[in-house]
Amino acid sequence: MSDYRAPIKDMRFVMDELAGFREISALPGYEEATPDLADAVLEEAARFAGEVLAPLNRVGDKEGCKLTANGVTTPPGWKEAYKAFCEAGWNGVASPADFGGQGLPDSLGVAIKEMVCSANLSFSLGPLLTTGAVEALITCASDELKAIYLEKMVTGEWTGTMNLTEPQAGSDLALIRSRAEPQADGSYKVFGQKIFITYGDHDMTDNIVHLVLARLPDAPAGVKGISMFLVPKFLVNADGSLGARNDAYCVSIEHKLGIHASPTCVMAYGDNGNFGGGAVGYLLGEPNRGLEYMFIMMNEARLGVGLQGIALGERAYQQALGYARERKQGRDALTGEALVTIDKHPDIRRMLMLMKARVEASRALAYYTSGMLDHAHAAVNPEKRQKSLMLAEFMIPLVKGGGTEMGIDVTSLGIQIYGGMGFIEETGAAQHWRDSRITTIYEGTTGIQANDLLFRKLMRDQGATAKIVFGEVHATAKSLGASGKPELQAIGQRLGTALKAWTDATEWLAANAKSGLSGVLTAAVPYLHLAVTVTGGWMMGKAALAASGYLDKGEGDLPFYRAKVATARFYADQLLPQAAAYAETVKAGDAAIAGMSGDELF
Repeated sequence: MSDYRAPIKDMRFVMDELAGFREISALPGYEEATPDLADAVLEEAARFAGEVLAPLNRVGDKEGCKLTANGVTTPPGWKEAYKAFCEAGWNGVASPADFGGQGLPDSLGVAIKEMVCSANLSFSLGPLLTTGAVEALITCASDELKAIYLEKMVTGEWTGTMNLTEPQAGSDLALIRSRAEPQADGSYKVFGQKIFITYGDHDMTDNIVHLVLARLPDAPAGVKGISMFLVPKFLVNADGSLGARNDAYCVSIEHKLGIHASPTCVMAYGDNGNFGGGAVGYLLGEPNRGLEYMFIMMNEARLGVGLQGIALGERAYQQALGYARERKQGRDALTGEALVTIDKHPDIRRMLMLMKARVEASRALAYYTSGMLDHAHAAVNPEKRQKSLMLAEFMIPLVKGGGTEMGIDVTSLGIQIYGGMGFIEETGAAQHWRDSRITTIYEGTTGIQANDLLFRKLMRDQGATAKIVFGEVHATAKSLGASGKPELQAIGQRLGTALKAWTDATEWLAANAKSGLSGVLTAAVPYLHLAVTVTGGWMMGKAALAASGYLDKGEGDLPFYRAKVATARFYADQLLPQAAAYAETVKAGDAAIAGMSGDELF
């Protein structure tokens, strides 16, 4: 497997030109995030990811985790790497300083997260879940619980998990059966089984803080009767030291297609009879609002999982490019030269550019969304905060659904460029695809992201946020067209046509939302792909405009800026035309199968 080198130059460009990092660093609370500090942080994060985490990626894939009598053990080197990760402060980069974090903007933290995911996806999942748990505790935990748990989780001394899924309750959380019984001292006894719990047990920290969805005895049926509880692996004494072992155990770990070094646990609460039966837990927030609180974690996790797809796409691209530049095979069809490296073949070049363009477009969208979250958190103007939050929430299903689907496609292309050697595990190309395959499933499948986009984001404000996005895309297309430069004008023309396809499809969905729900639901995923394609083109168009400005002034890394324009043109020519096809698919709805029973179809 090839080395990983963080694409700092592209990350910095996207932060500055598309996520608005310069403006964000001037917001209240972010003043210390100067350009010089950002450069230093990114350089050090890149070193840590490349030298410490990346070499363990293959080790983790081969060794995996093991369940022993003393709990789950991680692969060789994991504990040492995690300790170094926390000591360097990476776990709490964007967490509040009040709780031991560094308080840096998300638009800087997102680049660090991408590096960690690229270097070692299995390792990255522990900190990802902990960060989500921290956000939930900040939002809904009592001051007493915050004082006990938050700083240790922010610094990484303790990790966190999210416990939703049960054997009979996957995406349909209304079916949750885990229960919580109130106790005289104000705590609860939690009983039940949870499956697919990432880092539910491990040997990297002394304690693990589980956030568990369960029902109170008088809870109403369905999702309105779900509460959230904090259930530690070890109870915590009044002085902050660890106390008795709680009745929360990993009873098995899953053997998976990929992410072998990330322990995916079946967790049992209340099975061992500790404390007279039941795992000791503490109610977070108000009763029966657990699902609402869990979605705080879920939004953080969904953005993080979208970033995983981007990170794996980048890693696969780097590896495929390195191989293509070394592997000699065939004759150059254009020059006639014999035995050339395969990067000289037009189809290989097409696949490499497809990988590069899709990764860069997805990265830009993820960083833009992180920038909107920074504005939502710190902007002085309340209207600016609200608008930024609405835009970020609109983009999260695009980042999650689009980034992960892209990751699968791009890692598969990496195998294709390797040819037969890509199918051989020793090259490492296959691991990227295997690791990526889960990303479209956990934290909400692509179908769930598509429904979220339609019903919770597009229609919640009668399309008002979507219209803001449409206006921004139109403005970029107009600026490209007015540039006077043929390459930019070509991008602008493609982007304008793709935007028309998106708006037409959106109007069709709005017109059919009530009278043709089946057709709308059938069209949801194609609509998501349409939105991702157009917003990716929008980001690439903005990047081309910014790069062209530097070229005009003759400033900076001119080959980098020329490549930016060329990659944006490639995206416009090769990917934006797909928008029209997606729009036609959306408007077809379920016409082909309407009125037919399942027996007739299948």
